[in-house]
Amino acid sequence: MLDTSGNLQKAGEELGCHVEQLITPLTRRAIQAPGKHYCMDNGAFATFELKGFLSLLERQRSEKHLCRWVAVPDVVGSARRTIEVFHRWKNRIDFPLAFVAQDGQEDLEIPWDDFTAIFIGGSTDWKMSHHVVQIIKAAQALEKWVHVGRVNTPGRFEYFENLGVDSLDGTGLGRYTHMRKAIYDLHNQPKLL
Repeated sequence: MLDTSGNLQKAGEELGCHVEQLITPLTRRAIQAPGKHYCMDNGAFATFELKGFLSLLERQRSEKHLCRWVAVPDVVGSARRTIEVFHRWKNRIDFPLAFVAQDGQEDLEIPWDDFTAIFIGGSTDWKMSHHVVQIIKAAQALEKWVHVGRVNTPGRFEYFENLGVDSLDGTGLGRYTHMRKAIYDLHNQPKLL
């Protein structure tokens, strides 16, 4: 999933995989491929802006049948606060929902029945922990879409790809051809035994 002003098809060719559009209230990019699936982030990693988020939901209402998920507002780095916010928002958003898992989620119950997708957020250290591997495996066993945010390096891309996640995003991947090329090159270099 990419939030990019560049061509999504070209970005997919550079990465060597299928790419769909991620829209955010921060950039508010128009849908590049009408009639194709997309996802919507809430912008909380940078700054959650309520008016921008609500207006983006309204803008996309006529195409909500193409939306894979909308990331419900979250509190970056705090699983407990994110769960509280999720329960207040889940009935306000009439789209498929993504619950954003944050640092500490491993010690709290995940409201699995209330969402379509789990979005792995949180700090880089937590995201790369065994706790997240367990959350991903649980989501897959429950047939939930698994998305990972802020994946900008070849190593992280390959790591999460090997875990079988459904999608990922990264600001750097959306902006820079050289970052996409590095991932493509990693995928296509011969593996030594």
